[in-house]
Amino acid sequence: MNIARLRRLGRRLVELSKPADDDDRPMLTPGEEAVFEDVLRHAGSAVGEIQARTGFAQSHVSASVARMRERGILETGPDPADGRRTQVRVADAAMHALFRRATTPVEEVVRRAVPDPADADRAVALLKELEALLITDESHGAG
Repeated sequence: MNIARLRRLGRRLVELSKPADDDDRPMLTPGEEAVFEDVLRHAGSAVGEIQARTGFAQSHVSASVARMRERGILETGPDPADGRRTQVRVADAAMHALFRRATTPVEEVVRRAVPDPADADRAVALLKELEALLITDESHGAG
């Protein structure tokens, strides 16, 4: 395997980790996904703070937040400490959907992608081994 194949494998694994049914919602654009992930990690942030962490233009962050708010993914509200400031957080319904997806057993997803049961079982075992070897709190954050 070379780096190009590793990247291709990584993209395929990300693709498999995305929801298949989308819960009747359109997928997030890559920019929206980055904003969403930032809000997920830093609930209650202002648009300017999200902009500083993501590196996107403030207009892009504002537009992304507005689109996701309209779709019920994010919520905004005034900062209790400073009413002029607007805080952004993930909507409860989106958190519940995210939790449902995150706790879906990998076996289900792999069996849909790899029809042969023996190959699917082997793929799951290899993924678990890779997880144990490569994912640590120090290497890529907890979780």
